[in-house]
Amino acid sequence: MIQDYKYMLDAYAEAGGSPEAFKNSKVAHLVVHRNKVIGEHLVEGLDLKPRETASGVDIHLIVRKGAIIKYPVHLCFGVLPKEGIQEINIRARVEDDSGVKLLAHCVFPNAVRVVHKMNADIEIGNNSYYEYNEVHFHGFEGGVEVIPKAKIRVGNNSRLVTNFSLLKGRVGYFDLDYDSEILNNSSLEMTVKIYGYSDDRIKIKEAGRLIGKSSRGLIKSRVVVKDNAQSEIINELVASAENARGHVDCIEVIQGNAKARAIPIVNVTHELAKVTHEAAIGRVSKKQIETLMARGLEEEKAIDLVVSGMLK
Repeated sequence: MIQDYKYMLDAYAEAGGSPEAFKNSKVAHLVVHRNKVIGEHLVEGLDLKPRETASGVDIHLIVRKGAIIKYPVHLCFGVLPKEGIQEINIRARVEDDSGVKLLAHCVFPNAVRVVHKMNADIEIGNNSYYEYNEVHFHGFEGGVEVIPKAKIRVGNNSRLVTNFSLLKGRVGYFDLDYDSEILNNSSLEMTVKIYGYSDDRIKIKEAGRLIGKSSRGLIKSRVVVKDNAQSEIINELVASAENARGHVDCIEVIQGNAKARAIPIVNVTHELAKVTHEAAIGRVSKKQIETLMARGLEEEKAIDLVVSGMLK
């Protein structure tokens, strides 16, 4: 188990994380390899109860009323062998007048045949905030299936932020489905950034239901596909309350024989609500590439630089 812990932190660092956080007594953390909890630490105001199952871990997370968790909670999930299944089930409750930021790194550096499923049920109270940042590293074989699902409910005067990033290694097969419900004077901001190539397959579905007065929503996607990769993005905002406001922003870049599909859905059922959308699919700007090539870069490197800039 000690060796697995070391390898997990090595992969965590390769994915862009800071292993030093796991040595800080002020920082809560949880490390899960396959279906084993191999490291955990709590801080005041946070209850984090993992339970090992046959195929993964069930996690019950509570941020106590009035607690503001000062430092991000660090999570590390992964499968180190070439094959394996990991199912993470999360039930999270952020009580009134509290807040937390989570930083999760999911690592599958040697994956040839790995399945990672995440099912989350999240409830955010009144006058609270919840931020979930998830970064993936998959290795370069493409043998990964990642299937994250989440149902989220946000109370009054609260804020929800989710960020998903998969920029290192092959995507493999990816199917994300997030659904959120937003009450009075609360806001959501969902962002996804993915770089797919070879024969990667990417499916993204994010929905925000602005059912509270003066609620706000932003759903943003940045996806690049090249070679024979394919992507489909369905972003939906529904505004059914007075002064609800939302915007859907989707940009996909294609190269080679890649295929991209974008479906922005905006649905307004109140005369004082408003939702806008912007979707664009195309290749990298020719002018930007020519400018970089004029400065000495080869075309392929110029394209990579433009794409990296967009995704960052």
